Amino acid sequence: MRQRNQISIALVLLSLLFFGFGLPKNIQKKVNKEIAKVFETTTVAMEAVTVPVSLNNQLPSKINEDNFFRLSEEDRLLGYAFVDKAPSKTAQFDYLVIFDAELKVIHSKVLIYREEYGGEIGSKRWLKQFLGKTGGDRVDHETNIDAISGATISVRSMTISMDKLLQTVGILHENKVI
Repeated sequence: MRQRNQISIALVLLSLLFFGFGLPKNIQKKVNKEIAKVFETTTVAMEAVTVPVSLNNQLPSKINEDNFFRLSEEDRLLGYAFVDKAPSKTAQFDYLVIFDAELKVIHSKVLIYREEYGGEIGSKRWLKQFLGKTGGDRVDHETNIDAISGATISVRSMTISMDKLLQTVGILHENKVI
């Protein structure tokens, strides 16, 4: 019996090693849909961007195999995608940011918002404020990003997350990781 348990544990660990954790299926489906819409193709390959640990420790947004991806079609670089969570009042929301090959934000989307209030940050009108931003830009909810009445916490959270991501992209580009 004990040996059978050890074998079962070993099989689970091996499957995790080979298949990893990846994005949850519901998130992956939404990410795929947005990427297909942005690039007008369904044949986009997503490859995890690997960042050296020493550099990752310096980044405002931590990069791992499940949140930052190089997007390509055949041998052509299309851009990059970043998927993460940000805190809202009592929960977290999932969001996606897509960069073009020149590292400019070309699309952002709140994938899942789990609160009763504040979901207005998912509107295209509000999110378009981030379009065209690069690693050299800073965004701040007090100076250059519009507020939304009733969504103060979510606006701050999304803006802080975007600012950290932009800084991270700038550092990765300077260090020739992307």
